Amino acid sequence: MFEEYMAGWMFLALTIWLMAGFPVTFTLMGTALCFGLIGSGFDFFNLLPMRIWGVMNNVVLIAVPLFIFMGVTLERSGLAEELLDTMGRLFGRMRGGLAISVVVVGALLGASTGIVGATVVTMGLLAVPTMLRRNYQKELACGTVAASGTLGQIIPPSIVLVLLGTIVQVPVGDLFMAAIFPGLILVALYIIYIIVITMIRKDIAPPIPRDEEMDGLSRTQFFMRVAKALFPPLFLIVAVLGSIFAGVASPTEAAAVGSVGAVLLAIWNKKFNITVLREVMDATTKLTCMVFIILVGAAAFGLTFRELNGDDLVRNFLTHVAHMYSHQMVLVIVMAVIFLVGFVLDFIEITFIHVPVLVPILIEEFNFDPLWICVLLAVNLQTSFMTPPFGFSLFYLKGVTPPEVRTGHIYRGIIPFVALQLIGLFIVAYWQELSTWLPRVVYSN
Repeated sequence: MFEEYMAGWMFLALTIWLMAGFPVTFTLMGTALCFGLIGSGFDFFNLLPMRIWGVMNNVVLIAVPLFIFMGVTLERSGLAEELLDTMGRLFGRMRGGLAISVVVVGALLGASTGIVGATVVTMGLLAVPTMLRRNYQKELACGTVAASGTLGQIIPPSIVLVLLGTIVQVPVGDLFMAAIFPGLILVALYIIYIIVITMIRKDIAPPIPRDEEMDGLSRTQFFMRVAKALFPPLFLIVAVLGSIFAGVASPTEAAAVGSVGAVLLAIWNKKFNITVLREVMDATTKLTCMVFIILVGAAAFGLTFRELNGDDLVRNFLTHVAHMYSHQMVLVIVMAVIFLVGFVLDFIEITFIHVPVLVPILIEEFNFDPLWICVLLAVNLQTSFMTPPFGFSLFYLKGVTPPEVRTGHIYRGIIPFVALQLIGLFIVAYWQELSTWLPRVVYSN
């Protein structure tokens, strides 16, 4: 009995140690080594170096530190401050206009940087105090910033899309194209919600006065200011995504182009010096090491899980569900598991622990489209940033908001946006073409 379900016991042990607060990497590696020795003996150590070397030898993963470098550099360049101020004035006359501007800026930053923490912190420092001064409801202000900051999870270029593409063995360029419409759907849902809720409750998001909107500028000068604020992110989006979609560069090469572009924008904004470069390199090194050390632990865990026939255990369970209900019910169960695990685990941990176990079975046994599944996972993983108690977007926001904003305001504020993300997940799941149409059209030409 114990040997037959040893893979299940290993997963249970991993969950207990993670819930107890042990570091993810050491928990993954320690659990894998213990159960590997029990199940396979010392022969396990002959297989492990080859598995880790295969992961480290993956050229596509070079894009991860490059995209991190690009995002951290842009955070230091002052791009977000100029965008928020300009977009706030552009939409300011609308009821809820400042909140809409935060969503637009979040989408632009997501398409430029792809780093959730940097986006949430920057917008939390700049947008939340501004909205509170304009008498915005605290819940709406916090929820909008927290949700908009996570758009970098699904809007390409996104680190999670690079990782998913590598694990599922889907071309990252195809995955970037497949994620564009789902990302825009979430942006549209956020904006529609803000417009509707501010029409129903007119007091929670008042417009700004017309004289403050133009700031003493003529209409021509104002629109020149808007164009100047929009140029840097659009330049970077075209440089990175344009080079991938046009077939000029691979995702790794495009990430290098984006890193150079981010440095040039920082120089253009006069925010680049040796101190900034040192800070960017330090942050990039720390984040990259965190991702890759978890990846090494996950590789060891995945090897042991397969050695203990864990794949067969999961496959038999999902096949039984499919026979009793339908293939669609299997997808619902998998997505529900990912959503619930997101309450207690980080997206990187979920990507490295659960995705390698579940997704190959969905593709091989049930013939689900790999691109579609990866996009669904990316949308689902986005919710993990906003679901308590371990939603990192909530932690980032609480750390930079004014003292009058309490944790309860943030938690209540994110509830409608988590619901909107689940609606977006349902839309993408129901209309599969939203993910597969663009890559199919591009490659058919």
